Amino acid sequence: MYIIKVKGVAKIPDYIQLRDEKFTLLAYFRVDRPDKTLTKIGLGDKIDEIMKLANDLPFGKIVKLEL
Repeated sequence: MYIIKVKGVAKIPDYIQLRDEKFTLLAYFRVDRPDKTLTKIGLGDKIDEIMKLANDLPFGKIVKLEL
């Protein structure tokens, strides 16, 4: 799985994308509201791990996420 942090502009907030090995979009959620989306795709128990990485991640960089 891959994680990408997307910079928002003006009134559009920052977002996080989670993509699988084929780069298919699995989840797309606001940085400040990950709970509902991550729980929905079965990663509710990994929210703290994912958000710690996401907060340190620079915008536009693709990082492989090992869970």
